[in-house]
Amino acid sequence: MTSQTTVEKASREPHGSVDPAPAKGLRGHPWLTLFSVAIGVMMVALDGTIVAIANPAIQQDLKASLADVQWITNGYMLALAVSLITAGKLGDRFGHRQTFLIGVVGFAAASGAIGLSDSVALVIVFRVLQGLFGALLMPAALGLLRATFPAEKLNMAIGIWGMVIGASTAGGPILGGVLVEHVNWQSVFFINVPVGVIALVLGLVILRDHRAENAPRSFDIGGIVLLSQAMFCLIWALIKGSEWGWGDYRTIGFLGGALVLFVVFALSQKNVREPLIPLAMFRSVPLSAGTVLMVLMAFAFMGGLFFVTFYLQNVHGLSPVDSGLHLLPLTGMMIVASPLAGAMITKFGPRVPLVGGMVCTAVAMFGMSQLEIGTGTLTMSIWFGLLGLGLAPVMVGATEVIVGNAPMELSGVAGGLQQAAMQVGGSLGTAVLGAVMASQVDSKLEGNWKDAQLPPLSPEQLDQASSAVEVGIPPVGGDVPPEIAQKIAGVAHDTFVSGMSTAFMVAGIVAAGAAVVATLTKRGENAAAGAGAGHI
Repeated sequence: MTSQTTVEKASREPHGSVDPAPAKGLRGHPWLTLFSVAIGVMMVALDGTIVAIANPAIQQDLKASLADVQWITNGYMLALAVSLITAGKLGDRFGHRQTFLIGVVGFAAASGAIGLSDSVALVIVFRVLQGLFGALLMPAALGLLRATFPAEKLNMAIGIWGMVIGASTAGGPILGGVLVEHVNWQSVFFINVPVGVIALVLGLVILRDHRAENAPRSFDIGGIVLLSQAMFCLIWALIKGSEWGWGDYRTIGFLGGALVLFVVFALSQKNVREPLIPLAMFRSVPLSAGTVLMVLMAFAFMGGLFFVTFYLQNVHGLSPVDSGLHLLPLTGMMIVASPLAGAMITKFGPRVPLVGGMVCTAVAMFGMSQLEIGTGTLTMSIWFGLLGLGLAPVMVGATEVIVGNAPMELSGVAGGLQQAAMQVGGSLGTAVLGAVMASQVDSKLEGNWKDAQLPPLSPEQLDQASSAVEVGIPPVGGDVPPEIAQKIAGVAHDTFVSGMSTAFMVAGIVAAGAAVVATLTKRGENAAAGAGAGHI
């Protein structure tokens, strides 16, 4: 007979735990706990974008192929996405403090090892290790916040947590550009070592271990294997789909395999004493809506941001540092709006801020679809700022809805689910919007080329030109006369901007759909129960 799941048992027992007892001294102090975990989270979030700036220098220094460089990013992303939920379960079982500290030490050590590597193979291996340790760290941070903060303060804490992630993600290209230009590519990784040491010392002094009464005592090894395989197949198909082709048998095979594995995993969870993800969690409509919302938000945000960097660097000709500076309105607005969003959600609940945030995001995406080759900094800044204003309440609110509607003893799993939803959404957005861009370029480049009265291209040359134009690079050879090169650049940029506009329109439609999903959210059960309680 199937045993009751953790969630079903929690329905008869106190949901999670009572508000934490007031901290005495440094250990367990809520705001110091937030500061401590923010240092570790910043290290991982920064690494998600800072490395992209270093890739060209790594390729040149280590004589790496394009495929090798792609694996530097893909290996990290795969390891992170595949491990997040399992890592969250480890935190629920052994304690989030221990899991967080192991993640910090491992991530910093792997970063230092990358900086000392003399071959691209070693860089890839240590990047995979970075992803695995980052997966331990991220859900544990949310679990610590959930266990440390009283319910009425949790949204503010998650707001600041979201601010750190948003600022670190958007600030990565700026810091990466400065380090690569003025130091070397190794410094991009070495910088994590002192940051990791600071996070470790703070964690040892400040963090307090919290264990829920109903914390899991065993592991669903079969479920871990099935879910890991399913996530691998899904993310791998999204990564390789644009290269293989979306109708290619390999892409369809991996997507089909992911679907089958997810179904088998779901069926297996019904017959396990301590399931990896108790399916009863998803009986909570707000939790399910929050997860879908996180996927759709990441789809629009990460998919759209992917093209913005190419637009700034390859169309406007900006350096990586200048491109990062042009994104400061997005970063700055997220920094300012995230804590404010936390306060609003605490006072009014998440539904209105989430709907409003996704509406702002949709409007920003539709506005960005009107960007042209000669669009000025002011116009770009308006849309980037509006995007940051829209993303802030969603990052905060959807996280609270997911984590706050899960039982306390599953806060790590819920944190892993939130992070996994972001990874899947970001990968899906980059893949789908990349396919939209490729389709637009394929349909328009040849006609635009002819209209500019440029020399005709062979099918092979057209394919090569399309690949360059998809990232905004004019396919100009070294011996092309300046006047012809100028015409080619005009055609390339016109075609790229046309494809980017269509991609942003799709992202805007997805964001508008997410606003509808946001109407199904509500305050987490523990937050609702704690509303009006005492203050820290």
